[in-house]
Amino acid sequence: MSLLSSLYIGTSGMTADGGAISIVGDNIANTNTIGYKRNRADFADVLGGSLGGHRMGAGVRLGGADTRFDQGSIQETGGSLDMAIRGNGFFSVKGNHDGRDATFYSRDGRFHLDDQGFVSNPGGLRLQGYLIDPAGTQATSVSDLQLAGTTSPPAATTSAKLSLNLDAGATVGPAWDPTNPAGTSNYSTSMTVYDSLGAAHKVDVYARAQGNGAWEWHAMADGGDLAGGTKGTPTEIGTGTLTFNASGALQAQTGATTASFVGAQPGQAITMNFGDDIASGGTGMVGSTGFAGPSAVTSTDIDGHASGQLVDVSVTSDGTVEGTFDNGEKRSLARVALTLFANDEGLDRAGDGLFQQTSTSGQPLTDAAGTGGRGAISGGALEASNVDLGNELVTMIAYQRAYQGNAKTVTTADEMLQEVANLKR
Repeated sequence: MSLLSSLYIGTSGMTADGGAISIVGDNIANTNTIGYKRNRADFADVLGGSLGGHRMGAGVRLGGADTRFDQGSIQETGGSLDMAIRGNGFFSVKGNHDGRDATFYSRDGRFHLDDQGFVSNPGGLRLQGYLIDPAGTQATSVSDLQLAGTTSPPAATTSAKLSLNLDAGATVGPAWDPTNPAGTSNYSTSMTVYDSLGAAHKVDVYARAQGNGAWEWHAMADGGDLAGGTKGTPTEIGTGTLTFNASGALQAQTGATTASFVGAQPGQAITMNFGDDIASGGTGMVGSTGFAGPSAVTSTDIDGHASGQLVDVSVTSDGTVEGTFDNGEKRSLARVALTLFANDEGLDRAGDGLFQQTSTSGQPLTDAAGTGGRGAISGGALEASNVDLGNELVTMIAYQRAYQGNAKTVTTADEMLQEVANLKR
């Protein structure tokens, strides 16, 4: 070893510490960058010659920067397509970045719908996931998630549940006359049903007392809504009976309703359900009753709906993107995919919060969020940078002191070399 070696050793330390300070500075600069993962300087010693049979050191080098993928804090934002990963995994985004078409990986969950309705990040890369069709079937392979323009197809009404209280003291009036429904019934209510095209139709339900807890019901629609009917003329599309026991419980019910609405699928059957009648194994007290007191409707549950347009989306913890439509329907549209790697530290930074696969990271393992060790999704939230500013400042001071120490090694060796040079004078 020589004084010249001391110069090189001190210089190597200054170079390494200067690079390490740059890494810390990069961390500090990205304290507020969403999804940013801090980097740590990786120092490695350098071997020199031998002295007394022992290998001597020749300084230090900056071996690289290790990315630390520990969890950042979750910040609520309220954004409908903002997402934060709680646990392992990366969002997969696909598209052109810096002139390269590829799939990239990120913890930055800032997503929005682009001008074509695709779920995209701020750089225009499209989020990957599994689309779900209107029948609820999830795709088997990942693809871009296009949500805008998604519609809710119409659904015809097939079931109508009505809960009524029909006055036990109602008097028996004249026989039922479909041409005079109001004058030959004791009570009426209305409901809205939908045909196979999603068109809404008003159906009036009339109840007529027959005495001793027995009632008959009739469903009427405007003839103008029915194939072959006359507009303005009420037309009967269903009829049946209700029987209440001495306690006012629904003993039994009968009847059926079938309608052929104009332009729609003919023979639309609508099951009328007035409650859990005793004859079918129920209590007779859940649904319609026959107690003394004014007749009234207490609840309705009628399926079917018109077509609808997507008005809002939300993301559940398993990455399911749920859409809300202006017809009141809510259904699953897609499921976000997350990607795991055997070695996260082997990923290369690609800028803009993106990482790319390398030979040391292993192959991407992509599947739905919440499966196979993949993290859960927090909808309406973002993952903050995992940089701890206090720790970074302390680390910077340590590197600064080391840099000053290495500089002192250089100046001391230089002074000693000057002493050697002065020996010739």
